[in-house]
Amino acid sequence: MLNYNKIAGKNTQRIEAISDGVFAVAMTLLVLDIKVPATESIQTETELAHSFFALMPKFLVYFLSFMTVGIFWTGQSTQFKYIEKSDRNLNWITLLFLLCVSLLPFSTAFLSEHINYKFAIAVYWFNILLLGLTLYINWQYAVKRNFIAVENSSGKEAISSAITQRIFIAQSLYLLGALLCFVNPFLSIAFIIAVQINYAFGIISGRQSKK
Repeated sequence: MLNYNKIAGKNTQRIEAISDGVFAVAMTLLVLDIKVPATESIQTETELAHSFFALMPKFLVYFLSFMTVGIFWTGQSTQFKYIEKSDRNLNWITLLFLLCVSLLPFSTAFLSEHINYKFAIAVYWFNILLLGLTLYINWQYAVKRNFIAVENSSGKEAISSAITQRIFIAQSLYLLGALLCFVNPFLSIAFIIAVQINYAFGIISGRQSKK
């Protein structure tokens, strides 16, 4: 009798489809934490402007989280460019990764409501840590099971090294950014955003490649 576990979860296209859906919903939910100021409490142009600028911390955290989602979506997409096979375990590793993605709207709202507290930044950083950890496990499992489609072994090693190195360096920088909350919470957030902008646009790596 054929074992169900040996035939389940073979379709990588299904993994990518549900991943795109979860990422899209998470990106949409992020903005819902920014509430339009109540009309009843506003009587003048000055009050309206004041209520708008009071939302700036929420816009800052929204931008931070949108960048976070975009970077991890890109990271997962890069992995599945080379992952041509799957199994039941890889499916569940991916689902655990998506569970962490779906937590981002909560950790974002928590941070935006308590932006001056170190604990709120710690919660947000832990969410990022879980994202990086599950993404790393996803890739390592795919490599171990020989699910990677690369022409030769040297190319496979180079790609695997680039992917794992990026995860480790990024997580180290995110940790540094989180620790900066002991200096100033806004400095911590600004540093993490700077790291994300660099990874999104390849600013430092782009300059190095030109040398």
